[in-house]
Amino acid sequence: MKVITICGSLKFESEMKYWSERLELDGNCVLSVIYPNREKDNYTQEEIDNLTSGHKKKIDLSDAIFVINKGGYMGNSVKSEIEYAKTHHKEILFLEN
Repeated sequence: MKVITICGSLKFESEMKYWSERLELDGNCVLSVIYPNREKDNYTQEEIDNLTSGHKKKIDLSDAIFVINKGGYMGNSVKSEIEYAKTHHKEILFLEN
């Protein structure tokens, strides 16, 4: 069993939910993203910073990250999460090569 954090753009929310379940059904422990309840502009900078640091903590606790890069898309936040995972010697798995 691996602990795996899901990383990806929220525009792929349905894929993130699918793969979270799929990986968990395969015997892994999955840490997922927080799905926002309001528009990004309605969060304070402190709240955004808290969400970002919380997600990095999930990566710290993980053996690997699973990147939902549908169509090869990876935004700046996801690229930053990949670099963070690399510097912390985490396995990096991609939905698409």
